[in-house]
Order: sequence, then structure tokens, then C-alpha cells
Amino acid sequence: MLLSLRGKVAIITGANQGLGLEIARKYISSGASIVICARNNDLLQKARLELSGDLITDQLVEAKSIDVSDSDSVDYLVEAVLQQFGHIDILVNNAGIYGPMGPIETLDWTQWIKTIEINVFGSILMCKAVLPVMKKQQKGKIIQISGGGATNPMPNISAYAVSKAAIARFAETLAEEVREYHIDVNAIAPGALNTRMLDEVLTAGPDKVGRAFFDRSIKQKVSGGAGFSHGGDLAVFLASDLSNGITGKLISAVWDNWKHWPEHLAELSSSDAYTLRRIAGRDRGFAWGDK
Repeated sequence: MLLSLRGKVAIITGANQGLGLEIARKYISSGASIVICARNNDLLQKARLELSGDLITDQLVEAKSIDVSDSDSVDYLVEAVLQQFGHIDILVNNAGIYGPMGPIETLDWTQWIKTIEINVFGSILMCKAVLPVMKKQQKGKIIQISGGGATNPMPNISAYAVSKAAIARFAETLAEEVREYHIDVNAIAPGALNTRMLDEVLTAGPDKVGRAFFDRSIKQKVSGGAGFSHGGDLAVFLASDLSNGITGKLISAVWDNWKHWPEHLAELSSSDAYTLRRIAGRDRGFAWGDK
């Protein structure tokens, strides 16, 4: 798919490494100007220099060191982007951490809360800051990186699991709030990725994360995981005009046939497919569970 983002301005959080950096690369190759954000300024500036060598048009790459869980920091970022570019077309909320690992009763509560502050509050603060701009423009794209924590239990990594489920439902809810403004809001499940977060699981060990999850993580480390390209390609699609009207969905970069979704926009818009929903007994053929 040859998708153009030329002339668009995108903010990408957590973009100094991993999936965020891959999305930044793909946005540049699609013609966008980007503002990458992260807390680690050394890695951020290194990423900016790397990305600057890939510019193909009259694009710009800017880097801002911010804490997405701090409202003043977020407001400063959005104001700076507006002063430089005059508009904000795309927001990618990628910043996130695993947080503390182990049985819930053993965890440091401050670290647990900090995970929610970064993964959930950070994404919401970024949305709050850009929405007035996008509403005035009568268009915009908000892309949330969700993941396995939204759709599966993750014993011993509870803060992460809770945060990813929360943000998927927030994206679905926000999509309805801003539909009339032609702002599309979607969440991406990028697949199992080999990132620093995987290394954190391996360092924590089976006693903290559980033997089954630890063994799966070892296999993932060896196999290479899903790779960043699937999530990066989906992020470009969701930022492009081709995806206009696709909103309120949790989309698997690896398993969903999203490239053909524009052909089925009416069905998608009228269906709860690709959303978080309760599974009733009748959905599994249980004759005894429901009235």
C-alpha cells in the first residue's frame, strides 16, 4: 500500500526506540513531518539525528523531551508544535511501561500507580491537549498503542494489563465523542515485540512473571517476535485518508485484514466487531447461563 502523509504533522510519544521509532521512520517515508517525544533525552536526540537523514521532501523532524503523565509538560509540547507548524493532524500515543512485576500483594503501590499514570493518564492528557486543535480543524487521527493486556489476562503484570484494557476502552469511547468532528480514534495491538520491555520480563525471571509467561518470552526472544513493521504499517494506514471513517476499533496489526477494511466501511461502522465486549454464555453455546 502506497499511502501518503505528505503535508501532515504527527506527534509520536515514546518514539526514541522500539515501535515508536519504527512508526516515526514510516511516517517520514510517507511524507509527514514529525515531532518525537520521550523522557530519555539522550536516546531522543540520537533518534532525531537518525531520522533526519531519511527526509525526502520539505519535512521536519523535531524532538521534545517530555513526561506524558505531567499536564504542564504535555501542554508545553502541544503549544510548541502549534507555534511551529500551525496544525496537528496525527497523534500516536505509544509511550508506555510494563511497571512492577509479581503478585499484586507484593508490588510497590507507588510503582503500580506510576504505570497507570504513564500508560493511561499520559494518553488521555495527550488527547485532551490536541482535541481542541483537531476539533477546530474538523479532522484528525488519534492512534493508541494497546496490546495483549487489553484482551488477555496477564497475571503478575497487573498494572500493565489494566492500563492497556483501560486505554482500549477509552479509545472506543473517545471515538464516539468526536465522531461528528471527523476525528478517527483507534487502538493498535502490534503483536509480541522484542523490545526493552521484553528484556525487563526476562530480567525479572519466572518467580515474578510466572513460569508460563517467562517461557513464552524466551521463545519470543529467540524467534524475533512479530517484528515492528506490522505495527508501523498499520499506524501509517490509520494516519492516512484511506482509513477515514474507521474509528473506535482495536486492531491487530498481525492478524486482522485491515488493508481491505475501507471496502467494508458501512459494515464496520454499524458493527461492534473489533471492540472490547463481554462474552455471554450464549456466545459459547451454553444453554444454562443466560435468561
